[in-house]
Amino acid sequence: MNLKPLDDRIVVRPAEAETQTASGLVIPDSAKEKPQQGEVLAVGPGKRSDSTGELIEVGISVGDTVLYSKYGGTEVSNGGEDLLVLNSRDVLAIVG
Repeated sequence: MNLKPLDDRIVVRPAEAETQTASGLVIPDSAKEKPQQGEVLAVGPGKRSDSTGELIEVGISVGDTVLYSKYGGTEVSNGGEDLLVLNSRDVLAIVG
């Protein structure tokens, strides 16, 4: 990957949207919701503390699956793949 996030940002590959309901109904593209879960592909070094200048690392690792806020981040295309660049504060949880 040639994207290297800065500060406390992370690069995420969003999960695919569901194409069927649990009962087997097919969901059309116009009705699909954006996924709010994805795999972390890259993590920035962290952010510097305003008062001490100390580096505060991001508590997320490459390979983690995370839940993120619905409208957070910036969509980018890299090598034909749609990715999302998020601030660490947009991440709500790490999926166990």
